[in-house]
Formats: sequence, structure tokens, C-alpha cells
Amino acid sequence: MPKRGSAVHVSTHRRHYVGKDGVARDYETHLLRRSYREDGKVKNETVANLSHLPGGVIEMIRASLAGQTFVPTDTSARVTRSLQHGHVAAVYAQAKGLGLPSLLGPAGRDRDIALALIVARVCRPASKLATTRWWADTTLAADLGVAGATTDEVYAGMDWLVARQDAIEAKLVRTHLSGAVNPDRLALFDLSSSWVTGRCCPLAARGYSRDGKKGLPQIEYGLLTDPAGRPVAVRVFPGNTADPTAFTKIVEAVKDTFKLKDMVMVGDRGMITSARVQELRELGGFGWVTALRAPAIAALAADNGPLQMSLFDQVNLAEITHPDYPGERLVACRNPALATERARKRLALLDATDTELSKITAAAEAGRLAGAGKIGIRVGKVIGRYKMAKHYILDITDDTFAFTRDQDQITTEAALDGLYVIRTTVPAEQMDAAKVVATYKSLARVERDFRSLKAIDLDLRPIHHYTETRVRAHVFICMLASYLVWHLRQAWAPLTFTDENRPDPLDPVAPAQRSQGADHKAATKTTTDDLPAHSFTGLLGHLATLTRVDLRYGDNDTGPTVPTLADPTPTQRRAFELLDAVIPLTLK
Repeated sequence: MPKRGSAVHVSTHRRHYVGKDGVARDYETHLLRRSYREDGKVKNETVANLSHLPGGVIEMIRASLAGQTFVPTDTSARVTRSLQHGHVAAVYAQAKGLGLPSLLGPAGRDRDIALALIVARVCRPASKLATTRWWADTTLAADLGVAGATTDEVYAGMDWLVARQDAIEAKLVRTHLSGAVNPDRLALFDLSSSWVTGRCCPLAARGYSRDGKKGLPQIEYGLLTDPAGRPVAVRVFPGNTADPTAFTKIVEAVKDTFKLKDMVMVGDRGMITSARVQELRELGGFGWVTALRAPAIAALAADNGPLQMSLFDQVNLAEITHPDYPGERLVACRNPALATERARKRLALLDATDTELSKITAAAEAGRLAGAGKIGIRVGKVIGRYKMAKHYILDITDDTFAFTRDQDQITTEAALDGLYVIRTTVPAEQMDAAKVVATYKSLARVERDFRSLKAIDLDLRPIHHYTETRVRAHVFICMLASYLVWHLRQAWAPLTFTDENRPDPLDPVAPAQRSQGADHKAATKTTTDDLPAHSFTGLLGHLATLTRVDLRYGDNDTGPTVPTLADPTPTQRRAFELLDAVIPLTLK
């Protein structure tokens, strides 16, 4: 006998046949059926035949059995709760479209918490405690089942995620750095830092601060991206790690962890130094695109060197060779706009230095400052602040101080204004000189990612965690959020001030130009669809106004509650269309 009380459902059967009169006929039968198991086999019992009911009634029964609630149209309703929905729904839709949930690992409590932390970092970056309080006011917590997550569970989710970091990054690297998607085998790498609160973090150390927070402990982290600037891996280092050391670590990861060969590493002149180049030579299987430092450029520009200003009479770039760089191509560039800016900046710094040094001279003459040591300390602070020591000749005694500009040194440096030389092992048949320049300048995309990570979108800094594992987990969460933001910015470019169709520059050395479409959006503050143009964070804020409300019907607290979405604005509707997603009632 069937098990009474088991769930019932509406089953629809369609029959099609051609009668003797040659007329095709279709019949539909709607049955209310109950499934049960008997002797290990699934069987069905027909409870009622609903075929005689109107179609709307049948669909209402079907939906009701699926869990939806229906109330009389004349019943009063009131809003019992309203939750922000649009922004978390859009970010979750993008994450799902990229396969991020499955990329993180097997389904479970830890994955749900980790995914919620990533989505929350995109929508509203904050500390972990503030995040768990915030997501309870959105549909994120309820739909992912993390509304009641404790602090210990959040930390456990972070530990679970960072334990899977190598596997996750390996998949991202295989997807974006290998194969046909990256024919030139390019990988971009750069280093940044963020300050740390507290004094217990073993990674915290004092070093060169890129945040302008001198005197505070910090951590450093290196970001590996594909040629388009899409983040694929991140490494965290102690705060006093030098750029070349960090570069060595990421090369080891590319070779040993990610198993990639024949890669071309792109890094700035402080990252890929001559010593690192020699290491890459010895390691084998790696090429590079980087730039020479000022002393090396000055050596090439000597009277008997290959870098002469006459090379730039007709063009802004020229390819040269030198025996000190065997097996490498040197692409020399001169940017007139950069030359003008450097000259302006040097003059401004010299004038500022003159003003401060003149104050020291006056103090020494008036007797308010005496002693060569004390005078030297004051002078050192000034020239250290403006970094102009190489341009001055100083005369310090116990009771006098005098200074003059070293005009020969200034003239020598000014002759190199706007000049930079890119060195690479990439052969000419793979990449011409113009593309080499464009490849090196693509490091600006990594710098843009750092701005997004640190301040604009994700607020990675400051670091509040004090164990090494949690610090690495925090940075990794921010990197995955940056991966999401990169794709969201690409998808939502028509709705934001992003230049969708930036023209390819005719001169790779010249500054980039915006398209007419970007200028139009900036001037009119509207998109090509006549919708208001937003910044990326402004668009997320606008999506947050798309709420999901709980409507309770009836005059008492026992009436049915129906979750309902607010009507989306045209911008909100367009944002989901650009993600190839419908606006969902629930995230899952």
C-alpha cells in the first residue's frame, strides 16, 4: 500500500495523434499524483484528475504544491521586513557565471561562508565583524544560510579557503595564462604594501611604504595577472621584503606550483633587476620584459653609446643593441610629454629646496644655528625630503652654511628626460618594437588592480588580523574579490564611465587617448542608452536599492508571508542583462 501523507504533485501528460479524418489532435491530462516506494520500486498513485479545471487553477495548484503561497486579492498586506538584494544578487550572479563557487571547493558550510565573504568584500568592504553584521541586512546571509555564522565559523571558513589557495590559483592560471588565451605567454607581476594594526602579526615589519604610512609596520603582497590585468594569484611577504626577492618567489611559484614553462615575465625596473635577469637565465624557460634603470640608460647615452638623441628626430622609439645585453632587444623611447613633466617637477623641487636651504643659511648667519653637525642634520632633512641632494654643492662649517646648484649635474639629468629603455628577450617575429612598448606599459593595469584592492573598491588596508594564516586568507579573499570586480567592470562598462572602445594609439609611446564615446559619457553623465552613467561603486549602491520585502497578508501575525521584489529601475534591469542573468528572487 502507498504511504499515505507523502508529498503530492501535478503531473501533466500530452498525447498527439491523427484521427481517421486526417486532423491532428492534442490532448492534455493533468493528474494529481502521489509517489511512493514499494518493494524497492518507485510507483505512482493518482489522487485526482484535474483536467476539467481551468488552466489558471491548475497552475495555482502546481505552484502551491511547490511551496508558493497564495492569498485572496482583497486581503490587506503589510511589509514585515525589507532586505537589500540587488547588489548581492548581481555579484553572486557574476560569481556563479564564472564558476567561482565550484572553483572554491566542494559544497558545504565553509564554502558558503567563504563565498559570502568574497561577495560582501565586493559590495561593502569592512572588517569581518562588521561584514557579518552587514550581510544580515541583505539577502546574502539568508539565501546562503550564513545568517547565524559565529566569529569562529568565519575564521574557520577563512582557514579552509587559504588551505585551498594553491589549487584555486592553479586553476585560474591554467584558465588565463596558458593555451590559446595567452599566445604571447605573458604574465604581469607587481608588488605593493599595506599597513598593519597591532603589533603581534609575524609578517608585519617596517619597510618601504607605498601607502605613505612611514613608521608603521606593514605587509607586502605581489599580484600576478594575465596581460589584460585580470588577477590570477597573490603572494604575501613580510613588510621588509625587497622587490627582487618577491619576484624570485613568484617565479618559483609559476614554475613549481603552476607548472608553466616558456613564460615571459613583465615587471618594472625595480622588480626585474640585472641580478634577477641572471637568475632567469640560469633557471631557463623564462623570458622577460622590463626597463633599464637611470644609470644604465646614462651609460647607453654616453658620447660613444648607441643611445643618441638623433634617433628620435623622426620617431619616438628606436631599437638598439649593446654587448652588455646579449640575446636581448633594447627598445629606446622618448616621450616629449613625459620630458616636459619631469622638467617641470624638477624645477619645482629645486625651488622648494632652495627656499628651505635659504632658511638654514639665514639661521646660521644670525647665530641661531651653530655647529657643523647640527647644520648638517637640518640640511639632510631638507634634501632628503625633496630628494635633490645630487643637484647641490654644499659647504658646511661650524658657523656657516652655503649652497649652490650643481648645474652640470642638472643639465646631464635633463638630457635624459622622457627617455626610457625597455629590455626583452621576446624575438622580433613574435613582438615588434611597438608591441614591446605596449606590453611594458600594460603594467599600469596591475597598478589599477592595486588601487582597486587597496582603496577604490575593496579596502584591503589596513590589516587587522594578527596570525599569518588569517593575514594570507584576508589578502586571498581580496584577490578573489578583485577577480570578480575585474569581470564586473568589463560587463558593466556601458553603464559606467569606463571607456568601452579606447582607440589603439598610433604612437605607443604617446599618452593614451579616450574615445569620443567616453568623452560623451563624461560630458553628459549619460550612457548611449540614455541611462544615468555611474561610477562602479555608485552602480553597486544603486543596485542595493532593489530590495526584497516580506509581505504578510491578513490582519494578524498568522497570515501567509510572501517574499516580493521591488520593481527594478531601467538601470538595474540593464545591469542584470549585461551579466546575462535574470533578476532572481533568491540567490540560490
